[in-house]
Amino acid sequence: MPNIKSAEKRVRVTERKRLRNKSARTMCKTSITKAERLIFMGDVNAAQEAVVVAITSLDKAAEKGIIHPNNAARRKSRLMKKFNQLQAQAPSAPAVTKPKAAKPKPKAKAAKPKAKATKAKAAEAKAKPKATKAKAKAAKPKAKATKAKPEKSKEKPPAKLDSEG
Repeated sequence: MPNIKSAEKRVRVTERKRLRNKSARTMCKTSITKAERLIFMGDVNAAQEAVVVAITSLDKAAEKGIIHPNNAARRKSRLMKKFNQLQAQAPSAPAVTKPKAAKPKPKAKAAKPKAKATKAKAAEAKAKPKATKAKAKAAKPKAKATKAKPEKSKEKPPAKLDSEG
């Protein structure tokens, strides 16, 4: 056990986060298991809904940093591969579109009365040349070049006497 207060607090915080993350990971695993079960049962419509739910939960977990984004992508890919195989095997079922990966939905916006203003701003932005990093660096003077170095004193320290040691 840690003896330092900040380390003790870190242990408490880590434990809280671990429990929170555990529930989210469990939810992801459960939704994937349900989707796979429906896929293997052969129910295309129910499987599609379950796959969408599973993909959404994986995206949310990756966005919150609970699982790595590549881990979420790998799991979604494997799930979609199984779902696509089900769709290929069941051609007699009505054509069902692939569920798309859930993207974060933008917040609802009010009416768009500023459409003309945005188009004008976009035109102005295109007209202005973009500054690259190289140009930005060239414009800034280097800090080392502007600083004046203190001059070293040309006087020599006094010679040591025999009595000083």
